Amino acid sequence: MAKVGVEQSLTNIQEALREKGYDVVELKQESDAQNCDCCVVTGLDSNVMGMSDTSTKGSVIDANGMSADEVCRQVESRLQ
Repeated sequence: MAKVGVEQSLTNIQEALREKGYDVVELKQESDAQNCDCCVVTGLDSNVMGMSDTSTKGSVIDANGMSADEVCRQVESRLQ
């Protein structure tokens, strides 16, 4: 199953993705994002983790204003 990096503050999204069988990694530092297929961030501060110049092979989802279900659907659609 895909590896999804999720910002620390998004615990409800981490739990929802784990329930769907994803390998969830908490994003604590920029190196955590490098091996993820997809990353979920809050978008409150676009560079809160110093990740603006980090290269990641996966897409980045801004979860601001989205429910956990909506984020899960975004992850699923981007990983297909």
